[in-house]
Amino acid sequence: MKKIEAIIKPFKLEEVKDALHDVGIEGMTVSEVKGFGRQKGHTEIYRGSEYTVDFLPKIKIELVVADNKVAAATQAVVKAAKTGKIGDGKIFVSNVEEAIRIRTEEKGEAAV
Repeated sequence: MKKIEAIIKPFKLEEVKDALHDVGIEGMTVSEVKGFGRQKGHTEIYRGSEYTVDFLPKIKIELVVADNKVAAATQAVVKAAKTGKIGDGKIFVSNVEEAIRIRTEEKGEAAV
């Protein structure tokens, strides 16, 4: 099993969710996060004063999938989240040693 973490622009969440659903992935955890990468934030003007916004709002999607679904899931996220502009986000894939469904005590891929 693999854990996929995707950091995307907030307005792309629905498109990514739909794309994942289309490839058979329904369960995910979504968090509102802030961060920056190469874009290093931007400047804004508030009440006549200019200030720098270092951390930009992002959405973090976390899902655990079977090894054979990783390529389809990551490709779905890339296609749905890509705008071609700076700040589109990142995807991280890592190994998951065990998963346990609390309600039924199922383990492994059956728990996902």
